[in-house]
Amino acid sequence: MRTKLSLRGLGLEAIMIIAALIFVFPIYVFVVIAFKKPQDVVAAPLTPPTEPYLGNFVEAWQAASLGSAFGNSAVIASLSVALLIVFGSLAGYQLARRRTKLSYGLYLMFLLGLMIPLQLGMVPLYQFMRDANLLRTYTSLIIFHVGHQLPLTIFLYAGFVRALPRDYEEAAYVDGASRLKTYAMIVFPLLRPVTGTVIILNAIGIWNDFLTPMLYVGGSAQQTLPVSIFSFRGEFATRWGPIFAGMALAIVPIMIVYFMLQRSIIKGFASGLRG
Repeated sequence: MRTKLSLRGLGLEAIMIIAALIFVFPIYVFVVIAFKKPQDVVAAPLTPPTEPYLGNFVEAWQAASLGSAFGNSAVIASLSVALLIVFGSLAGYQLARRRTKLSYGLYLMFLLGLMIPLQLGMVPLYQFMRDANLLRTYTSLIIFHVGHQLPLTIFLYAGFVRALPRDYEEAAYVDGASRLKTYAMIVFPLLRPVTGTVIILNAIGIWNDFLTPMLYVGGSAQQTLPVSIFSFRGEFATRWGPIFAGMALAIVPIMIVYFMLQRSIIKGFASGLRG
């Protein structure tokens, strides 16, 4: 019995090691190419560099105007996430607390947004932005991201609110507080765990989005980081060093946000599912 268990344990450990190597290998390639000279990338792309080469980072920052692209991505992500928190928490609170057929029907309608493929709406959405003269503006991307991420945000908030007791809210109503004041002073502070989950999930999706900014603001002064980094890819040649260096710079802010909110992610997401 002990032999079987030990063999089983060794097999599981071997599988875990292989899985870890599969996940680590792309990160290794990413770091190696970012710190290698262009000629070394062509000659031996997978071997470690003899000495770190920082020219890729300088070229990525200057040639692709990553400074302005950082600002554009930060403005779009921050405003979109802020609006998602406001609208998503208010809608989730109302849909969770009002046990009527109308509220349940609206909740199901929002959930349909999680099931409809985004690609089906790309053409009409682009035409709408064009006709409304919103292309090449922050507004087009903010409207798109808020509309796209709102169903998931409402789903998480509504599930979390259902798991909250009503005692504090009922006490506030007895004291004469309005429903909006009760939400702002009592309910929203209790939503901190799921709010952390909402922030990181939406921020990652918005920060890394490439297709929508490429369509809406590509080639303008408002283009975001992924679009700016894509400029290093040419028709006949691709400068992999600056691309990977630009990607390394781009992931730093979102990684900082992730590590700041990582304790809230699993707790908030699990509470949303349980509700």
